[in-house]
Parts: sequence; structure tokens; C-alpha cells
Amino acid sequence: MLERLMPRTETFFDDFEKQAAETVNGARQFKDLLDDFTDVARKTQAIKDTEHRADDITHRAFERLHTTFITPFDRVQIHRLLSAIDDVLDLTDAAAERVNLYDVGPVVPDARELAGVLVAQTLKMQEAVRGLRNVRESEKILLCCREVNSLENQADSILRTALARLFKSGADPLTVMKWKEILDLIETATDRAEDVVNIIEGVVLEHA
Repeated sequence: MLERLMPRTETFFDDFEKQAAETVNGARQFKDLLDDFTDVARKTQAIKDTEHRADDITHRAFERLHTTFITPFDRVQIHRLLSAIDDVLDLTDAAAERVNLYDVGPVVPDARELAGVLVAQTLKMQEAVRGLRNVRESEKILLCCREVNSLENQADSILRTALARLFKSGADPLTVMKWKEILDLIETATDRAEDVVNIIEGVVLEHA
């Protein structure tokens, strides 16, 4: 009875959507960096700026979570979702940072392909996040979740092929180590995007 009388804040949906939008932006910036490998330091800083904006959104949302009496759904799920979306962009930023710091030279084509998968994932993740405002449209949301999962499987396959190609390339060991770390970070970002939609799927199935 008390919960029905207390207003629920809809601001968390705004937070999720702002986070997702910055994540899409960061993934696109990273893909652009790899596609046009010039002015690397400036482009890397732009990704860092995007990540900082997203962090600000996340921190404000965490603060709100501790002061809001009634939340749209379980506060543990809200915390997990905020953290998971944040992780996608953090890992994207980490990959970009290493591209800049490690002076990697020509971009490995597989890195571009993985970055393209990440962009596609974040766009579908964004659709799923937007759907949380109306979980009754469960089929539409769950379809986005399945597509993100499928893209993550694709990223796994790309990574395996990329690493095999890298180890057979005859490149010097230091170059191999640098690109392996970068490729692993990109693929891990796709894993975290899958975590995001897994949380969303749980929310939808519980509340639809």
C-alpha cells in the first residue's frame, strides 16, 4: 500500500539512456580511430572525454539510488545495470588508450572488425535500454537482447581467428603482445555488452 502511494522516480531510465548513448558514441569514436589511423592522440582524448561524461552520469545515478525510496525495479538490478553499461565504455576507452600509448603502427584488420561488432552491439544494447520504459513490449526488447548475444558470439569467433593469425604472422613478439592485449580488451567490451542485455532480459522477464 505504501509503495502505491509513493512516487517512483523515472530519472533512472534517463540515466540508463544517457549512459547507453555515450557508450554508442565511444564505440563509434573508437571504430573511427581504427578506420582512419591519424591524429591518434586527439582521437584517443576524445574517447576519454566521452568516458568521463559517462562516468559522471553513472556516479550521479549511484548517488540517487541511495536516496530514492521507490525505484522502477529492484535496486540491486539497477546497480548492476549501471555498472555493466559503464564497463562497456571503460573497456573501449582502455583499448583506445593502449592503441595510443603502445605506438602500435599499422592497425590489425581484425581489430577494425571487432570494433565494428562492438558498435553494432552498443546500438542494439541502446535499443534494449530504451525499451525498459515499457517492459510490456517484451518481445521487442528480448529480440534486441538476442541480437547482442549473437554479436558477442561473432566477436568470440573473430578474436580466435585474429589471435591465430597474429601468432602466425611472424611479427616481432612485442607487437604480438600489444595487439593481443588490445584485441582482448575489445572482445571483453563485447562480453560486458552481453552482460548488460542479460540484466535487461532478467528485468523484462520479471516485470513483463
